[in-house]
Amino acid sequence: MPLPTRKAIIIGGGPVGCLCAIALSNMSWEVEIYEARPDMRLPSSKGTAQQRSINLAISSRGILALQAIQPDATDRCLRAAVPMRGRMIHDTTGKLNSQPYDRNGQSIKSIDRAILNEDLLELAAKNSNIKLFFNHKVTSIDFDGRIMQVEDTATKTQKAVAFHFCVGADGSYSIVRRQLMRVTRMDYEQTYIPHEYLELRMPAGPPLSPGGDPTFLLDPNHLHIWPRHSFMLIALPNQDKTFTCTLFAPSAEFEQLSSPEVIIRWFKTHFPDALGYIGEDALLYDFKNNPRSSLISIKAKPYHYKDRAVILGDAAHSMVPFFGQGLNCGLEDVRVLACLLLSNNVNGSSVPPEGELDEDMLKALNAYTDTRHEDLITISDLAMDNYTEMRHSVTTPAYLFRKALDNSLASLFSPPTESYTTTGSAAPFPTSSPSGWLPLYTMVTFRPDISYATAKRKARRQGEILSYAGWATAVVTLGATAVAGYTLFKQLRR
Repeated sequence: MPLPTRKAIIIGGGPVGCLCAIALSNMSWEVEIYEARPDMRLPSSKGTAQQRSINLAISSRGILALQAIQPDATDRCLRAAVPMRGRMIHDTTGKLNSQPYDRNGQSIKSIDRAILNEDLLELAAKNSNIKLFFNHKVTSIDFDGRIMQVEDTATKTQKAVAFHFCVGADGSYSIVRRQLMRVTRMDYEQTYIPHEYLELRMPAGPPLSPGGDPTFLLDPNHLHIWPRHSFMLIALPNQDKTFTCTLFAPSAEFEQLSSPEVIIRWFKTHFPDALGYIGEDALLYDFKNNPRSSLISIKAKPYHYKDRAVILGDAAHSMVPFFGQGLNCGLEDVRVLACLLLSNNVNGSSVPPEGELDEDMLKALNAYTDTRHEDLITISDLAMDNYTEMRHSVTTPAYLFRKALDNSLASLFSPPTESYTTTGSAAPFPTSSPSGWLPLYTMVTFRPDISYATAKRKARRQGEILSYAGWATAVVTLGATAVAGYTLFKQLRR
């Protein structure tokens, strides 16, 4: 089934799939998006289970990807987002401790996943090179024959779809990834951590004056965290003045919350101030009606097959949400892939000869797997490590001391803020090593010009210095204490 023009099919109509469709369309590809669920923009889809998910925290990597591929999407996204400039730590007595993310006041942005997704769908729908198909479920893909079999679940009909290039952006349980496993020797690792999450909703506060607008019950410019060592509650602000709260806890802990009385008593013990804001009735309603969801980590390699298929986003690297990089990483996947396609002169203007490999496309996809794999493994591991930091370490003196020292060195030896951004050039990341002292969180969240793997290597070297500094400080403090004690002892002997 030869095609007159070069055609890409995108499986998955989420943010990553939509952005990839726009990126390929910008390179003159004919693009079709196939989404198994109904169109989320329709009124009939509002408030359904398909839209329930953890609020997104979009940061510099995701914003750069949007800006490089579809600048309009950046403006729309930022208008719908609430900036969060740090963590607000809540202890069991209600005492608050603000921990800024960055010494220069940079922020991550809280945004409703549905808002971002709908905006990207709208931009894709307006593009004459892109067609969208909802309620279309992929049943099989013949990559060598370049034919996909898909079922229209609304009409219960089957059809064959020809393509030149297939992109799997269909999430953690990707059918594209499963089909790739049939034709390539894919290393694959799937891990469920023994923790789950449950979403709760904190309402807006009352207006300050009669007839006024609602207010935030908490400071809206923080990501609020109630760390309780083995579990935690977080809250992200929404533009309607509500907060989306998420309880993360071991599965065994959830099993103990078996009755309304136990749930209320448990919250009064561990999250008394949050319970006051959420309300007992609303808390019990969410516990009864909202699903408990699993937390999964997926690692895979390779991400492509020959010159005709690639997986992006959660389909390639599902990660736990504790570094806030799942969406950002997926959008960055698109930017990196687009850079590699452009640098290898791949576009949709010429159709490859029937039955022959497109050597330029193959080179670009090989480079994607080879250069992207270390970054994706790195951020997956960092996300897992950050769960311990958020639910436990942020309250410990050792963490607070190390963070203060890290920030002090950054204030003395880091480059100016202006150099923290880059443009969507042909090279995904500069080849030069980043200069100065940069905290790990800053590199991961606010420096899209630094790859995840480079950030981790630099942070490891800086961590060794911090460890030496910590020991030196302890020795000096101990010595000073000993001298003071000896002096006091001599004074008392007189």
